[in-house]
Formats: sequence, structure tokens, C-alpha cells
Amino acid sequence: MIGAVVIWIYEALVWVDAQHLMPLAGIPRNATGLVFGKGVQESLGIWAYIVGTGIHFVFAIAWGVLFAAIWPYFRRRGYEATLVALFYAVFAWIVMHIAIMIASSNHPDYFDPAVIIGGFMSHLFFTVPLALTVKRLLANQRETGDMRFAGA
Repeated sequence: MIGAVVIWIYEALVWVDAQHLMPLAGIPRNATGLVFGKGVQESLGIWAYIVGTGIHFVFAIAWGVLFAAIWPYFRRRGYEATLVALFYAVFAWIVMHIAIMIASSNHPDYFDPAVIIGGFMSHLFFTVPLALTVKRLLANQRETGDMRFAGA
């Protein structure tokens, strides 16, 4: 959840305030347009915000669970969570954008350097807090012996 919120903060500061790529209100509904296309996004009206928020958080949680599952492997080998997160961000960006390209024909120009750099940066802002949170939670559970969290 922390990664999902942090990426929206990044998008609000960079995509909305600095680059003026979209209005602030466009952030929650952005996922609806990327997955289903702009036509569906527009036809849903207010529901596009709810659907987009749901898509955003479901995917963010899935990526978080996946990181929690792979993190113990890297921890045992002595890697720092932040380093793993940097590579995980690139992997996540590539997978997400391939999925968007498959799901709809309405996606940004992935050959545009601004789109590439913006995408990588937003995923870095997603994965680093995610990785540090997972690292902290799993470390706390190892110390207390509470192994209810998957991947511990």
C-alpha cells in the first residue's frame, strides 16, 4: 500500500505540478484508461476514478506481495533491499508496460524518452519504499518469531 501511495505522490508532484501532463484529478482514473482505453474511461464517468483506484491498488499490492516473496532469497545472499528495488523497478516497469500494450491500444508512446524516463522514475519511487517496508516488516517478524507474513 505504501508504494501505491508514494507513486501517486510522485505523479502529483512531477506529472501534474512540474510537467503539466495531466490534472491532479486525472491520476486515479489514469489506470482505467491505460487498461481499458480512453473510450471506456470516458464512458464510466465518475466510476473511472473508482475502477482506476482499484486497478492501481490491486496491482501495487500484487507487486508488493511478489517482492515480499522474493526478498528472503536476496536477504540471505546479503543484498540490500534498496539495490534489489532498483532492479525490481525496471522489471516492474517493463512488465507493466508490456501488459498495457497487450491490454489496450491506447497507451503512451513508449519510444518517447520522457515517457521512458518518467516511467522508470515513477517505478523507482514505488519500489524503494516498498522494499524498505518489506525489509523492515520481515526483519521485525524474524526478531519476534511471528512468521505469519508470506515469504518470511
